[in-house]
Amino acid sequence: MTDFSDKYSVLRDFFGHRAFREGQEPVIDALLSGRDALAVMPTGAGKSMCYQIPALMLDGITVVVSPLISLMKDQVNALIQSGVRAAYLNSSLTPAQYEAAIANASRGMYKMIYVAPERLCTASFRNLARQVKISMVAVDEAHCVSQWGQDFRPHYLRIHEFLEQLPYRPTVGAFTATATDQVRQDIVRLLALRDPFCVTTGFDRANLYFGVVHAKDKYTETKAIVRENEGSCGIIYCATRKAVEEVSEKLTADGIPCTRYHAGLSPEERKQNQDDFIYDRVNLIAATNAFGMGIDKSNVSFVIHYNMPKNIENYYQEAGRAGRDGNDAKCILLYSGRDMQTNRFLIENSNENPDLDDETLEKIRERDLYKLRRMSDYCNTSGCLRQFILDYFGEKRKCSCENCSNCSGETELTDITIEAQKILSCVYRLHQRNLRFGAVVVSGILKGSGSQRVKQFGLDTLSTFGIMKDETNTKIRTIIRFLEAEGYLTEGEHSTLMLTRKSAEVLMQKNTVMMRLPKKGRTKRSETAINKEQILGFDKTLFERLRKLRARLAGDAGLPAYTVFNDASLREMCVMMPLTQSAFAEIPGVGKVKQERYGRYFTTEIQKYLREHPEKKNFKPEALGESGSLTDIIKNGAESLQGTDSELSLTQLSDDILTQLGISADKKPLKEAIQSWLINENYLTEKIENGQKKLAATILSEEAGIVEREKLSSINRAYTAVLFPKTAQEFVFENLGEILGS
Repeated sequence: MTDFSDKYSVLRDFFGHRAFREGQEPVIDALLSGRDALAVMPTGAGKSMCYQIPALMLDGITVVVSPLISLMKDQVNALIQSGVRAAYLNSSLTPAQYEAAIANASRGMYKMIYVAPERLCTASFRNLARQVKISMVAVDEAHCVSQWGQDFRPHYLRIHEFLEQLPYRPTVGAFTATATDQVRQDIVRLLALRDPFCVTTGFDRANLYFGVVHAKDKYTETKAIVRENEGSCGIIYCATRKAVEEVSEKLTADGIPCTRYHAGLSPEERKQNQDDFIYDRVNLIAATNAFGMGIDKSNVSFVIHYNMPKNIENYYQEAGRAGRDGNDAKCILLYSGRDMQTNRFLIENSNENPDLDDETLEKIRERDLYKLRRMSDYCNTSGCLRQFILDYFGEKRKCSCENCSNCSGETELTDITIEAQKILSCVYRLHQRNLRFGAVVVSGILKGSGSQRVKQFGLDTLSTFGIMKDETNTKIRTIIRFLEAEGYLTEGEHSTLMLTRKSAEVLMQKNTVMMRLPKKGRTKRSETAINKEQILGFDKTLFERLRKLRARLAGDAGLPAYTVFNDASLREMCVMMPLTQSAFAEIPGVGKVKQERYGRYFTTEIQKYLREHPEKKNFKPEALGESGSLTDIIKNGAESLQGTDSELSLTQLSDDILTQLGISADKKPLKEAIQSWLINENYLTEKIENGQKKLAATILSEEAGIVEREKLSSINRAYTAVLFPKTAQEFVFENLGEILGS
């Protein structure tokens, strides 16, 4: 029987993990101590674990408030698969099912109840709340309580009312992935959190590649990305139903099966199409942003935004549906100036909250237009895209990520000072005549347009008329948007262009303007696309066999495949090749219930595969005893390792060890183990530099052969690197037994 006083036992026995992720443990400790908590963690960082573990350890029931029916179903199904007694209450249940769930809850049959916010104030649920002990209320997607958040839901404002009417106040935890500082303050105030423990683990998703493509032909670009990631799961977000239909029809006609999802479809077709995607019957779906909010599908490898979203919050949340399994994934935004016009029209003509007064509605429109401009700035910046996102959410950390289209060498800084001076001069000449126009008219003047508006206002007599006639309108407008993003221009009333203090420096030739443009003869996208074989890092044939086994087991139970095991667990099985039940229990994501329920199926399949492919037994896992673990393989092969004359980084050294031993596996755990040991033994230390942890040498580094070298990054920024020459490599090899535990 599980010892519920031990959070580590709960983590291991129910969820199959041996260690907490960053930020989880202090939030769990706060909730267990009875203190309210607010956790802002990126998608995939394990927010749900922060309230699920306390829920299993506290007396009584935990109520989880969630706005998303499909997410409730997924999470409850996953909990049941892990041996947790849980249920959900929402509009998808029939009256009989709802009453049965209420009755079971009142008899103490559940540890967790997921409920839609509008259900909290119903008579039946309030009656239940008076009968049972509610030890904790967890508010998921907590940003929905703020009208300044990207997804305001009025029913969230009634959560505080529900709490006030309980016989006693339970501990309250609030959780979200995307919240600006203002929204975080709203969450604390509107949920009336009491002295909350607040943690923000950061908004960075290091495994996500961010790219912006200024696409002339969006469909051709989309098809190329999909082809490069053939066999992987992907979502294509479109701004309109028409675009969804167009993209899905064209892809299907081109031999790429693609389903669709938008509000214009019947409820039956929406459910069928969503299930086809969730249950891996189809790998690709084109959808409006109504899709995915409640989808916990972990193996999405790429997300394409066919149109620019209205704000960065929505973009980051939608893009964040990629790479939830921790594997590398791509988030590509296809941009055109028309996206800005479409979104501005939608915002200015929106009336999503008819209950609000005119003054509040106007403030919301002003806020939304500001957020739209920031979204456009993201699409036009020459800086690091990841840095832009982190800055937007208030995370003060400098980075050159090398994992976005602006940092990865696909673009190069180009001097556009002359072009900028021409554009700024045109705006200045208009101001001299007390005229204000937007980007379309300004680009027309510079191009030498003979349009009616140009002639009507005598703009063809300006000295700047036609001075960029050899450039395309698209290029001129792209540079204008870039100048806005970089603060050389700003928008006035009715989207007219206005000069700033920075623009004066350019006009007076005191400053140069550099813009990132695609490299001439740049690397083809197919050469830089995600290589699925590289991501998997193991025998693909076995992986596909395990996926089919998972699909069959999930189908028999009527569940999405990833609620049985996610792809990350399957990959570990392919690396570790567990042949016994005890070895299977060591796989991350395998708790006691899943071991008992599925262990024999997967170990039997692996044994069968190895009998059919004896050449795959070169590492002889059966000779390593019952565990057959990757750690044992590395320790037993340490004596055969040889150093290289090159100075290696810690990442390169870890990769080299695995390569020499013929192991295809994620190098991160090995790297972390070596780094931790070197720090504990004082051969290395950590220091904070620009808000980031950096490795540094100590007085004992020389003894281990470790050196520091001055290096230049790809953007010519100097930094100090810790490197391992041949003697340091051999020092690590000699101590691998101790590093990995003797």
